[in-house]
Amino acid sequence: MAKILLVDDSPADIRFMTEALRPTGHTVISTSDSASVEQVVASENPDVILLDVVMPERNGYEVLRGLKRDFPSMPFKVIFVSSKGSDTDIKWGLRQGAADYIIKPYTPDQVLSVLNRHI
Repeated sequence: MAKILLVDDSPADIRFMTEALRPTGHTVISTSDSASVEQVVASENPDVILLDVVMPERNGYEVLRGLKRDFPSMPFKVIFVSSKGSDTDIKWGLRQGAADYIIKPYTPDQVLSVLNRHI
């Protein structure tokens, strides 16, 4: 089983994603503080990070750049989760180094399908 870190400033989105992942048996941890993601990653060693793009303080792109700086070998996959779903947004997210992109609103089946490709 994998350890999945959810990074989202919305408690409702974290709850929904946690419930979607509960039946999978994966360990799910979360943070709503984009400023502390690197510390959480260092202490928790997740296999996958589901990262919101639109957040206060630091957006998902800035967080991913910080992760790439602090963890140059990136032993984890980052999947963006965002309401920004245009082709340009998706291409930009993938160019930043994300392994995949989930567009909000999403269904639990969509999340599981994407995760199954990367775990």
